[in-house]
Amino acid sequence: MNKPIWLFVFILLFLSGCGQPMKGELKSVGLLVPETINDQVWGTKGYKGLLGIQSSFGVDVFYKEHMDSEEVVQKAVKEFNERGVNLIFGHGDEYAQYFNNMSEEYPHIHFVCFNGDAKANNVTSLNFEAHAMGFFGGMVAGEMTETNKVGVISAFEWQPEVNGFFEGALHENPDVDVKVRFVEHWDDVETALVFLEEMTAAGVDVIYPAGDGFNVPLIERLKEKGLYAIGFVSEQSDLGENTVLTSTVQHVDQLYELVAEEYNRGKLEGGNLFYDFKDGVISMGEFSPLVDEAYQEKLEESIEIYKESGKLPNQDF
Repeated sequence: MNKPIWLFVFILLFLSGCGQPMKGELKSVGLLVPETINDQVWGTKGYKGLLGIQSSFGVDVFYKEHMDSEEVVQKAVKEFNERGVNLIFGHGDEYAQYFNNMSEEYPHIHFVCFNGDAKANNVTSLNFEAHAMGFFGGMVAGEMTETNKVGVISAFEWQPEVNGFFEGALHENPDVDVKVRFVEHWDDVETALVFLEEMTAAGVDVIYPAGDGFNVPLIERLKEKGLYAIGFVSEQSDLGENTVLTSTVQHVDQLYELVAEEYNRGKLEGGNLFYDFKDGVISMGEFSPLVDEAYQEKLEESIEIYKESGKLPNQDF
């Protein structure tokens, strides 16, 4: 008689466990952006990633814009928690410190940020290896310049793609002059446009606008001037195929879904994780018809070699 009783208890426990999320199983997802989801670059890509998660996993998703201080982030996280969110993306490096500070208060939530320093088991920082991305963009600029003068207008000096662009341009064209200016803000369009006017007046004909908020306005101005750009973060050929020579694309939306899948399987690690071309989340965008097909093939071959070996064209094997 004991066997049927124990069998009944086992079945009861099994059934009561069904429908209860396992540790790491995705419930609902939240997204915090420092500015807006409508910037056509960084914020928009984060929002697309959130929608991709909603579609792939069938979970509720929430987002909040203008999350630019620890105080407002704390309020947002509290609200997300009340809605059953257990995976939160902070769409920028500024969220690392906020999430580290809140990690103990919300041990059941996994926090994800970008380009920060994660210091808790339930905090993950996603980092794009952007040096190579900039390098290949610089190669195209060095190849396509008609004046032997190219430029980078970057948000911050620490961005790896800046040095990458510099090295790539010089590798492709030893005679090129690379001018670099730093806006010191992701979204200061006015200052970025001043730098653009200075560069173009000095003869620069290809510019890499490496900043989220000012990226599109600079490309539009270059189009007016009949000059060239290397697109940044998003595929930007739609801004003008005779202006945007190619783009350095970070597939944030795909990375979000990859991270959600890892979390759903209970496999998402805390700490700092790094992603590059080989992971399928960075690529070059479409080429302008102005870029010779033979050169496109050369660049693509260099990228494949980099994926396999980790060596850029200017590095010895």
